[in-house]
Amino acid sequence: MVGWAIALHGGAGDIPIDLPDERRIPRETALRHCLDLGVSALKSGKHPLDVTELVVRELENHPDFNAGKGSVLTAQGTVEMEASIMDGKTKSCGAVSGLTTVINPVSLARLVMEKTPHIYLAFDAAEAFARAHGAETVDSSHFITPENIARLKQAKEFNRVQLDYTAPTPEIRGDSQIGTVGCVAVDSAGNLASATSTGGYVNKMVGRIGDTPVIGAGTYANHLCAVSATGKGEYIIRATVAREVAALMEYKGLSLTEAAAYAVEQSGPRGTCGVVAVSANGEVAMPFNTTGMFRACATEDGYTEIAIWPKN
Repeated sequence: MVGWAIALHGGAGDIPIDLPDERRIPRETALRHCLDLGVSALKSGKHPLDVTELVVRELENHPDFNAGKGSVLTAQGTVEMEASIMDGKTKSCGAVSGLTTVINPVSLARLVMEKTPHIYLAFDAAEAFARAHGAETVDSSHFITPENIARLKQAKEFNRVQLDYTAPTPEIRGDSQIGTVGCVAVDSAGNLASATSTGGYVNKMVGRIGDTPVIGAGTYANHLCAVSATGKGEYIIRATVAREVAALMEYKGLSLTEAAAYAVEQSGPRGTCGVVAVSANGEVAMPFNTTGMFRACATEDGYTEIAIWPKN
C-alpha cells in the first residue's frame, strides 16, 4: 500500500534531557506547526518538492532553529547560510552556500535547480543570482540575533567550534543552537523529495561548507527514498550518509528502517548524526546516534510522532 508520508527535523545533537521548558516548548510547538503545514499540503495534492520547500522555509523563519533567521555566527560574527533541495524522480537538485542576505536559502536552492544548468552556487555569485531572480533579501543584520552574538562570545571564550546543543558551561546548558533543519516527503504516487537548510556551526571558519548543501551527504532523493541529515557535517560528508541510505536499499535490499539505522551507525562515533527519511511506499525512519534530535513525522495511515529524545 503506497501512502503519503512526511518527516522533518530541527537538528540533532547533545540535547540535555533537562532542557528547560522555555527552550523545549517553542521548538516542539514549531515542529507541530510545520508538520501540520506539510500534512495539509500533501493532502491537498501538492508535489513533495513543494511540500519540503514549504516546510523548510517555515523552519528557516523560526528563530529557535539554526537556519535562516536563527542562523549561528561564524568566527567573524557573520552569517553564512546554506541549503539544498532534490527531487527523487528526476534527480534534479539545487544547492547554495555562503548566503548573507537571503531570507529563505532553500528557495534559492530551488531557483538554482530550476533556472540554471548548474546544481550549486555559492557566496557572492549566489547572492547576485538571488538579486537577479527576485529572491527576498534583507540586510544581513536581520539574521544576527542577540542570542547568537552571546553564543559566539561563549564559544570564543572556550576557544571551540560550538555544535548543536554541546554547551561548554553548565550555566548555559542547552543554549547553543541545534545544527540544521530538513524535511522529506512522499506522495501517494510515490514521488519523493528532500530539502535541508542550516547556518552551520557557531564560531566556524569563514568559508566553511558543511554537509547540508552537499548532495548525497546532507540531502538526497531518488526513486526509492528521500533523506535529510543533521549533525557533524564533516562526518556526514565523509560517510555520504544520505546517499548511503539509498544505496543500502538499492544494492543490499535493506528496508528503509534498516538502511537508515545502519547509515547513522556507520557515520562515526556516537554524537555524530541523525537522519529523517521516507521511502517510496510511505515508510518513515528517524534514527540518530546523538543524545536527541528534534523531529516529527506523519503517515497517511494516521501515525504521528513529535519527539526530541529516544522513545525508550
